[in-house]
Amino acid sequence: MGVTEAAPIPHQRGEQLLDSAVRYAEERHWDVFPGTWLEAADGAEHCSCGDAACPAPGAHPARPDWANQATGSATAVRRLWAKQPRSSVLLPTGRTFDALEVSESAGFLALARLERMDLPLGPVTCTPDRRMVFFVLPGASLKAPDLIRNLGWMPSAIDLVTRGEGHWVAAPPTRIGGRGAVQWARRPTPANRWLPDAEELISPLAYACGREAAERRTRSS
Repeated sequence: MGVTEAAPIPHQRGEQLLDSAVRYAEERHWDVFPGTWLEAADGAEHCSCGDAACPAPGAHPARPDWANQATGSATAVRRLWAKQPRSSVLLPTGRTFDALEVSESAGFLALARLERMDLPLGPVTCTPDRRMVFFVLPGASLKAPDLIRNLGWMPSAIDLVTRGEGHWVAAPPTRIGGRGAVQWARRPTPANRWLPDAEELISPLAYACGREAAERRTRSS
């Protein structure tokens, strides 16, 4: 199982970022906002925030009022990226979608089960730090804990993170430091314009995360 629809992005050019941000606003009606960017210095790339220990270099909000800056207007998007064309492309969650984030290994296992069961699937990203993000209808962050408990797991015992209002995700082709670019595992297409509800994905995702947690316990015992 692999990222069947994603291709390596060797360079992060300003026009790629702007074009992607505009496309998300125009075609998907997603709000977008510009984040930090990567700056070259001393033979390495550093986050524009100036923090040498930045955990997400070049891929996090650049200002505290980012939620007010997010826009679904293509005109406003072009104006924002004109100020800094290398800004990362970030999407606020809790508006047109929430996000369910799991490890890459659990994500691909769940993806295979979802496709085998012919369940509805929205866009899915892979991040260079080996995480997968599933886009679902808003409200998932509120429902997920109870859904997970109903399946027999404690939310704190499995590696399933929900992102709703007040959070954000990095969108392709944003690069995170020298680790690589965020890529689509399942691209946004007309076929997945209507997002699934968290209830439709939570069982395969929780199962995959629970299996991974059990394997971790076995290895450490």
